[in-house]
Amino acid sequence: MSNQAILWASLILPWLALPFMKTENIKRFMPTALLSAITSIMVVEVGEVLQWWHFKEAAYPLLSPSYIYSLNPVITILIFRFTYGRFWLFLATDMVSNLVFSYLFLDYFLGTRDILQYLKLGPFHVVIMTTVTGVLLYWYQMWQEGIFVRSR
Repeated sequence: MSNQAILWASLILPWLALPFMKTENIKRFMPTALLSAITSIMVVEVGEVLQWWHFKEAAYPLLSPSYIYSLNPVITILIFRFTYGRFWLFLATDMVSNLVFSYLFLDYFLGTRDILQYLKLGPFHVVIMTTVTGVLLYWYQMWQEGIFVRSR
């Protein structure tokens, strides 16, 4: 399978999980998911400029990796759906998902397909950055809770 097919699949397929979720949960956690995507875009851009890593290919015509626009927000919604309100469970789940994301998806899968090349930083640094981002997203969701109707 070509890299473009994989990148386009990673852009489209995660969104197919949304019809299986309650609308209330999607509405409740979507602002946090969108913030997650925005912060990920900023981290990727900073990493490219500071030469921490280099993405050699993206889903045409995008410049950023396609998983940021789909896999990232959908996984964020799922993690928050099942762990929000129990911080330590959230943190453990987030750290495990960050380890899988950094080592298996980014380093192994995208690295072996020559889509991503680490330059100055490695997968461990990505785990730290994504975990810190996860804690900030949890705080953001707590801040947002007063605005949205809680699902049951």
